[in-house]
Amino acid sequence: MTDQAYHVYVIQGRGQHDYADCQAALARVPARMTALPFIGDENEVIARTRDADALVVTFSPVTRGVMGALEGLKVVVRTGVGYDVIDVPAATELGVIVVNIPDLWVREVANHALALLLAWNRKIVTMDRQVHAGVWSGGVPGERTGSLHGETVGIVGLGNIGSAFARRVAAFETKVIACDPYVDDQRFAALGVERVSLEALAERADYVSVHTLLNAETHHLIGETFFRRMKPTAILINTSRGPVVDEQALAGALKDKRLAGAALDVWEQEPVAADNPLLKMDNVIATSHAAYFSSPAVAQVPRRCGEEVARVLTGQRPLHVVNPEVYAPGAVRRAR
Repeated sequence: MTDQAYHVYVIQGRGQHDYADCQAALARVPARMTALPFIGDENEVIARTRDADALVVTFSPVTRGVMGALEGLKVVVRTGVGYDVIDVPAATELGVIVVNIPDLWVREVANHALALLLAWNRKIVTMDRQVHAGVWSGGVPGERTGSLHGETVGIVGLGNIGSAFARRVAAFETKVIACDPYVDDQRFAALGVERVSLEALAERADYVSVHTLLNAETHHLIGETFFRRMKPTAILINTSRGPVVDEQALAGALKDKRLAGAALDVWEQEPVAADNPLLKMDNVIATSHAAYFSSPAVAQVPRRCGEEVARVLTGQRPLHVVNPEVYAPGAVRRAR
């Protein structure tokens, strides 16, 4: 520990939250916290956090350039599960520890994905608008409404959230299949989920729910090839990261009726552009990257982030290290 207090910067998302609990968690270090509004430009991140020992970020870019310029930076904490805003390989090379908070939102995201599936299947949004407009259809509108029970649900990514979604959707008496090459057979068996290839999942599923991280391997993983394999009666649900799905290919598949519909909480560009063609389609349900949200979960974020930063600055290992390579013998690590 140094004689001078460490400096921790919290760069908030597009909404503002009270991070007093983060400062309280840092009191024992000692460290002082500065909360900043959202910053979308890496040069501005550098200019405003030049003396940072730690960064806590939501959507702000933490690039190789940022970490190289912030010479005292020891740890970056991402406030949620995904960490695609952080250049993790660069962090590892530079000896910066990357931490995420993966366990707060598991149930919320799984619940939101299930809510989107049900809303689309039961045409909740359409019927709500019709009834408010004085239209009484007397049934679920549309050419076809799936029974849900007895149908097949495909999950892309069987991590914590995908697993939670699998448990929920199985309760509807569905057949659950999944693709995840990084999850062992034991988890599939424990969940009663059939392991299939991505190609087989596209061909068999009546509902596809995407729960994978965004990285170079998964960028546009769900694209034209995938959509051409899907049933024309199937729907796609995405609560992971927008760029996992090729929106241009999705819009084309929906327009050509090669796919029945989609329900999206995440987008390739956020906030989603007003002229995005998907927003003009009646068979698309849109929400605003809100799947993670519940008041109790969000309330825990400042304290959890502060605790993880405090662990690093006092020489302890954080609970959730994204790049454990920084702890390998002989590895460079700025936190020493």
